[in-house]
Amino acid sequence: MDQLLRILKAISDESRLRILNLILNVDEICVCDIESTLGFTQTKVSRHLTALKNANLVTDRRQGLWILYSFTGNKEDSHKQLLRGLKDSFSSYPIFREDIRHLQQAVKKGQCKTFNVIHPNRALKVMELQGKI
Repeated sequence: MDQLLRILKAISDESRLRILNLILNVDEICVCDIESTLGFTQTKVSRHLTALKNANLVTDRRQGLWILYSFTGNKEDSHKQLLRGLKDSFSSYPIFREDIRHLQQAVKKGQCKTFNVIHPNRALKVMELQGKI
């Protein structure tokens, strides 16, 4: 029950939901791309990522100069269902679709560190999200 409460508290904020939307849709993303996609400051992104990490929703890893964030997949089945439903609901809200479009524009322009530098082989997956979101 405590873990469920931590998850619900973590996702009760619009900024954290927007960050989680990006992470759940692209698997892994660096802080700088979250900042530029959402128009958030580094401080704001870090604060919200810390809350998501404390709820055990995301994990991070360093690759060179970048810190990459991804979804923590080792959840109980009930938590996975909750997050799967959340991800499915993102496409119903214009703000989440717009965030994905902003990320796609950055990839297309070569401005996205995650998919133009670190994982160029995943750029096509990001561009194909248009039909899914």
